[in-house]
Amino acid sequence: MDVFYAYTYGTAGWMAIQAMPLIISPTVIIMLLSPEVREPSPLEGYFARSLGFSLLTLGLIIALLTGSIPLTSTTTSTAITTSQTDPKAPYAVPVLLISLLYHSTVAFYCYARYTTGGTFCFALGSVVSAALGSVALWCVMFASSGGRISRKTGADKRTSGWPFKNSESARERKKVARGKSG
Repeated sequence: MDVFYAYTYGTAGWMAIQAMPLIISPTVIIMLLSPEVREPSPLEGYFARSLGFSLLTLGLIIALLTGSIPLTSTTTSTAITTSQTDPKAPYAVPVLLISLLYHSTVAFYCYARYTTGGTFCFALGSVVSAALGSVALWCVMFASSGGRISRKTGADKRTSGWPFKNSESARERKKVARGKSG
């Protein structure tokens, strides 16, 4: 499985895990979070369920707009591309960046709450969100382009000859030069 797809499924799954207790039993969640024992108000229950539905929706949108769940019957290449023929092209990288920002913010918030309160749940949330954010950062840096492959030589244009000589690229250039002259 591609790292990008693993990230989108992991993000959707983590958001679903967070959403289920909020949707199923907001009363228990609110009672656990409240410093005094009391019955939660209907407004608190509404906000808890709304947050749960929002997390589920956000996870599903991330999976759909990044192309992890295909919306067409034909599949394209697994790399994140920016070509106009790819139906997910306009949305994959922006959604990836927004979800990276989300995971980074949640990881920072959970870590700050963990250091002040020492609750295990915040530590778990911080670790999982930081891991998902790290994978998203990796996808943004390394998986968001098809590379710069030369049409003539087939070599990657981003390589250089410093500090070591790129003998493979030099060999391909000689082949191309011989083909043009002969």
